[in-house]
Amino acid sequence: MLISAGFFVILSFSYKTDMKDIYINFIADRLQRKPWQIENCADLFEEGDTIPFISRYRKEKTGAMDDAEVAEVKHWVDVFADMEKRKETVLTTIDEAGALTPELRSKIENCVSATELEDIYLPYRPKRRTRATMAKELGLEPLADLMWNVRTRDPRASAAAFVKGSPSMKAAGKPGAEDVDAALAGARDIVAERLSETAVIRENLRAVFRARRIEAKVTKAGKESPEADKYRSYFAFSMPLNRIPSHNLLAILRAETEGYLSTGLDTDADKCGAKIYYDFCQQKGYPSAALADQIKEAVADSFKRLLEPSISGEVIREAKARADAESINVFGENLRQLLLGAPVGQKRTMAVDPGFRNGCKIACLDERGGLLYHTIIYPHPPQSEKVKSLVSVQEMLEKYGIQAVAIGNGTASRETEEFFRKVSLPEGCKVWTVSEDGASIYSASEVARKEFPDEDVTVRGAVSIGRRLMDPLAELVKIDPKNLGIGQYQHDVDQTLLKERLDNTVESCVNAVGVNLNTASPYLLAYVSGIGPALAENIVAYRTENGGFKARAELKKVPRLGAKAFEQCAGFLRIRGAANPLDNSAVHPESYAIVDQMASSLGVRTEELVGNRELIDRIEAERFVTPRAGLPTINDILKELAKPGLDPREQAAEFSFADDIHEIDDLKVGMELPGIVTNITNFGAFVDIGLHDNGLIHVSQMGPRGVDPTKVVKLHQQIKVCVVGVDLDRGRISLKLLK
Repeated sequence: MLISAGFFVILSFSYKTDMKDIYINFIADRLQRKPWQIENCADLFEEGDTIPFISRYRKEKTGAMDDAEVAEVKHWVDVFADMEKRKETVLTTIDEAGALTPELRSKIENCVSATELEDIYLPYRPKRRTRATMAKELGLEPLADLMWNVRTRDPRASAAAFVKGSPSMKAAGKPGAEDVDAALAGARDIVAERLSETAVIRENLRAVFRARRIEAKVTKAGKESPEADKYRSYFAFSMPLNRIPSHNLLAILRAETEGYLSTGLDTDADKCGAKIYYDFCQQKGYPSAALADQIKEAVADSFKRLLEPSISGEVIREAKARADAESINVFGENLRQLLLGAPVGQKRTMAVDPGFRNGCKIACLDERGGLLYHTIIYPHPPQSEKVKSLVSVQEMLEKYGIQAVAIGNGTASRETEEFFRKVSLPEGCKVWTVSEDGASIYSASEVARKEFPDEDVTVRGAVSIGRRLMDPLAELVKIDPKNLGIGQYQHDVDQTLLKERLDNTVESCVNAVGVNLNTASPYLLAYVSGIGPALAENIVAYRTENGGFKARAELKKVPRLGAKAFEQCAGFLRIRGAANPLDNSAVHPESYAIVDQMASSLGVRTEELVGNRELIDRIEAERFVTPRAGLPTINDILKELAKPGLDPREQAAEFSFADDIHEIDDLKVGMELPGIVTNITNFGAFVDIGLHDNGLIHVSQMGPRGVDPTKVVKLHQQIKVCVVGVDLDRGRISLKLLK
C-alpha cells in the first residue's frame, strides 16, 4: 500500500515546512528513533516505496528500521496529513465567521495534538440551537461578557439593563429577558457554554477523569436476558480507568452497546466544580461574593449538562483507543504466526472435512493444490460404514499417490483421526490436524467460486483445508483475517486501524517468505510489494499465455508493470530453475552487479558463488560498499547467497492428542495433556486438547505476573498443559502451561 504524498504537498508552504520538522520530531520521539531516520522513511513513501521494500532494501536510509517500525511511520505520516487537512477546514470556517486573528491562526497551525486542535475550534464550530444561543438571541451576551470578564460586582443591578423594554434592549433591537432572574439565567447559560469550551478547563478535567474509576451496572434488560449471562462478572463492576485490562473494557463497552450494562465514570461533581471555578479565577480574576454565586451556579450547570458528558465520553474513547490498539496488536501477532505456520510443502494431499451425519468430505489434491478427485465417506454414526470407508480411502491413497492427510479440526475431527489410524498409509505419509476457521467463509466466497465454479461449497471447503496444510500462507490470504478465529473483540475495535494492521501484517508475511512467480495465485501475488490485484491478474495472464517466466527481467513485459512496480516487487519474487540463480533469491536485481563483482574478485562465475559457503566466507563485505549499497545491504546479500531462497518458516511437526480423552467428563484436575494453541489474547491462550471446547491458560498460569502471552506461546504451537479446573456446567476448562 502506497502512502499519499499529500502530507508533503500540504507542508510545502514556508510556515508549514517548520511543521514538517515538528511532526518528524514527534514521530522520532514516539518510536525512539533519530529524526533523520523518520524523514528519510517519509521521503521514501513520497517516492512511492512500500513498507516491505523500504525495510528490506533501503536499510541505509532508515537505519535498519524493521517493517513494523516503517509501518508505524506510515501510520503517523497519514495521521498528520489528515490533521493538516483538518486545520485547513478549521481555519476556513473561523475565517468565514470573521473571528480569525493572527494569534489564533498561529495557534491552530502549530497544533500537533488532534484533541488540542478540536479544543481550539470548539467555540467557533457551527452548532445547533442551544440554551446559550437562545440567550444571545434575547440580547443577553453583553451581560454574560460582564460576568465572564469579572466586570460587575453586582450582577443583579447589571442584569436590570437586559430585561424586556429597557432602553439598552430597545437601542440594541433585542427582545430582552422577562425579568432580572431570567436575564441572569440566560447569562449563566452563555457562561456555562463558554466554560465548557475553554481549552484549559477541558484538559484539566481530562486529567482528573483519566484517574477515575469506570463503573458498570446491569440494566433491566441484562437481568432478564439469558444472553447477558456471559457478562455476569461485570454486573457490578468498578476499576480505575487507567488500569483496566483491554479485554475487560472492550467487553463492558460491547455489553453496553447490547443494552445489558450501563457504564460511566465515578466523577465527583463538587470537586470537579471547585476545580473549574479555580481555573476560571486563575484566568479571569476572583469575583465579588455576589458574582461568585452566579459563576459557581454556571459552573455546576456547565459540569452537569455539558462538561461531564463530553469529557467522560472523550476519556472513555481514549481508553477504548488504547484497548483497541492492544487488541489489534494481539490480533496482528496472531495473524503473523498463523500465516507463517509451518507448511508441509508440495505433497499430494488428501484433505478431509470431517462430519457425522453428513459424512466426511474428501478431496484429493496434486502437488500444487489442484483438485484431482472428491467424494464423501460415512465412517461414523449414524451410517457407520467403516469397512466401506476404509476400502474407499485405501483406494484413493494408492490411486492418487497421497503423501499427506489433512483433517479439519471441527466436528468429528477426533473420531476421523482415529479412523485414519486404522488405514494403511503409504510410507512417509502422515496425518495432520488443520484449523477449519474461515474455511466455510472461503468456500462461499467469490474467490472460491472463481477457482471452482463447478463444485459446491463442501468440496471447496475440503480443498481449502488441504491447501492450508501444504502452504498456510498461500491459502489463508484468500480469507478476510477477521474470519480466521484468531482475534480478540475484532468486531468492536477501530475497523480502520484493524484493517491497516492486518493488511500490513499479510503484506509483511508474504514478502518475508517470498513468492514463486510461476505458481502463485493472483490472490497471493496481490500482496507482493508494489503489485496489487490488477497487476497480479496481468502477471497470471502473461504467465498463462507465455508458459511461465524465465527471468525476473521478463516482468517488465507484463502490461502496466512499469519501472517503479518492478523495483518494488522484483526482490520478493522467486523463479525456480532460472538461468540466473539470483532470480531465485532475495537479492534484488539492482544488486546483481555487486554479486558479479564478488564472484569476479574470487575468480569464479556467479552461479558458482551462490550457495557456496566456503567462497562466501572469503568475501570482505567492506570492499563492496557503494554510495547506494551500504554495509547492511552487503551483509544481507552475503546471507542470502549462503542460503538462496530459504523459506524462513519452520518445518511442520506431527502431533497427536491424548488417546484417553474424548469428552470433558474424561478430564481430571492434575492431568497432563498435549495441546495446540488456537488463539492468543491479552488474558491468556486458548488450547485445543482434542475436545469440542478449547481450554484456557489464563495469563496467571503462564509464568510471572505481568507476562505477555504473545511472548510465551505461539499460534498453533504444540505445548503440554496441566488441567487445573473443569466446570462441567459451563463447559469451561482451565489449564496451566507446563515448561
